[in-house]
Amino acid sequence: MKKMLRFIALLCIVVTLLPMTVALAADKVVEGNDKADVDLTNKSSGFVQVTYKANTEAKIKVIVRTPRSTQYQYNYYKDGAGQFYPLSEGDGKYSVEVYTNTTGNKYALSFKTSFDVKLTDEFGPFLKPSNYVNFTTEGDKKSEVIKKAEELTKDLKTDLDKLAAIYAEVLKFKYDYDKADTVQGGYIPDVDKILSSKKGICLDYAAVMTSMLRGIKIPCQLVVGYAGDQYHAWINVYSKEAGWVEGAVQFDGKTWKLMDPTYVSTGGSSANSFVGDGKNYSAKYYY
Repeated sequence: MKKMLRFIALLCIVVTLLPMTVALAADKVVEGNDKADVDLTNKSSGFVQVTYKANTEAKIKVIVRTPRSTQYQYNYYKDGAGQFYPLSEGDGKYSVEVYTNTTGNKYALSFKTSFDVKLTDEFGPFLKPSNYVNFTTEGDKKSEVIKKAEELTKDLKTDLDKLAAIYAEVLKFKYDYDKADTVQGGYIPDVDKILSSKKGICLDYAAVMTSMLRGIKIPCQLVVGYAGDQYHAWINVYSKEAGWVEGAVQFDGKTWKLMDPTYVSTGGSSANSFVGDGKNYSAKYYY
């Protein structure tokens, strides 16, 4: 359990981004210098794009600072393509900083820009692919996780029924203890491979579930923070019936647990009643 929790903590500090398929706006708005560009064209849709241009073998890091002063630190991989970063904390002022490694653990600032964000869709950052929630819904390239989600939910009516069906599928996976012992910082799940093998670690489970939900147009937040004094991961899911269901799926270091969705059909109390008054939850990162 301690190894799993340490791994979650590491992933929340350093996350890499893979290329992904997103809909881009037509008119570009780019700020940059000779080392890096930050494309702000789609900031109102919930993401920006960073392209590192300088010719160097040095490691590159990108830091996104959010309206509530959270610092998201990402590894940047120089693959020749720009990489996408979610603006996951809604409206407000963000900054993007690009750093180049100099010696050891020291990095020099290569470019920085600050900008205001007003989202055209509050759910935008939580419906698109990003970092380790990496999938595509397009044509022949459609991810297997999306095809599976569509198959599992095709006859279901409510979002929470769909959540329950996807959760039941992910519960078939086996926990990969060997992988948990050897995985390195910066690890990014390949959600289709995980679905095929039906085994993985906690991040794999979460990435598959979140990809499936987003792929069928259900907003989903992968959240990492604290429940009481324990490091904890959970998934917040938006349903048309109840709004944001906080802690819809929770990971306590040993098991995933699904909240009971029957309140939708019984007309019971609000979603917040399932997680108390929220005082025990302290979210730190939203992915």
